[in-house]
Amino acid sequence: MSALPKFAARTHDAAMVLLGTGAVGGALLRLLATPAATGLYLVGAANSQRQIANPRGIVPAQVRALLAVATRPRDDAALLGALDASGSARRVVVDATASADAAARHAHWLAAGYHIVSANKAATGASLAAWNALRGASVRGAVEYGDAATVGAGLPVLSTLRRLRECGDRLIALEGVFSGTLSWLFNQFDGNRPFSVLLREARAFGYTEPDPRIDLGGTDVARKLLILARSAGHAIDIAEVEVESLVPAHLRDVDTAAFLERAEELDAALETRRAQAERVGRVLRFLARLDEHGNARVGLAEVAPTHPAARLAGTDNLFAFTTQRYRAQPLVIQGPGAGPEITAQALLGDVLALRAQRATAD
Repeated sequence: MSALPKFAARTHDAAMVLLGTGAVGGALLRLLATPAATGLYLVGAANSQRQIANPRGIVPAQVRALLAVATRPRDDAALLGALDASGSARRVVVDATASADAAARHAHWLAAGYHIVSANKAATGASLAAWNALRGASVRGAVEYGDAATVGAGLPVLSTLRRLRECGDRLIALEGVFSGTLSWLFNQFDGNRPFSVLLREARAFGYTEPDPRIDLGGTDVARKLLILARSAGHAIDIAEVEVESLVPAHLRDVDTAAFLERAEELDAALETRRAQAERVGRVLRFLARLDEHGNARVGLAEVAPTHPAARLAGTDNLFAFTTQRYRAQPLVIQGPGAGPEITAQALLGDVLALRAQRATAD
């Protein structure tokens, strides 16, 4: 069967290349085969080792099979060349990876006139200098940077915060549960089972990273908080976010297998914290917090049963915005904040928004 779909890219549609064909990228490929993606043309795709490119278009359903037999190594020039040769007015690089190397190239691509749509927090959640470089490159290239998938996956978190700011509202405080993994763990941690048992269960369910310390260390949550803080107008750097890791220092450098074997060493300290909270009628949650001065913290907190985070279920995320206009009661956004399908939907939504901008301009 031919790898070429029966279309040619048109001036007013969007051509795109996809970096990353894993869980999120694979989900996006499935979405690109639906009517929702009509008018979007995939002209290139790459995994960490190989790539395919054709300016006439590639059938999304065939991408993984074609990559499995591809012989061409990773080469940005060929992917961007396919975008240039597509004839499309909107040339989009979609980054569905977690690669720091890919993130480091975002500013270059923007400055060269390629739109970026990304689920990769390694760019926007890195140093303040990198954040400013992205903003400057976007202006120079007269292009957009779509980042809805970096925080809350499909939840309208960044768009809501930016809309509030554009309307003249001011963020007074933000707090929430930004990790589906940590949400599930502390929703279950009621004293009936040790934390280590819950951790192994979460890993078996696929809720954690293969190395759960990536979740327990708080770095991913800190990056999300940093992105939100900057979107609210706070020029803070990663070192200014206070992060409480749940991983004891003596377990941070052992290999993953050894950590999992010794996970019971987490139990005593966490059970002490849980029992202390219970004695004063509270529960533990792993919260991200930001105040109006830009002070940012990620870590365990005791919350009352009436707190929105105390009423979470499953792997739900929570974002509570207290602003000048939402002062008496915060604006709360809650729902699934992780998962390949909803993350891919956020990516698709950003690409569709680019296409809609072009149609409006015309």
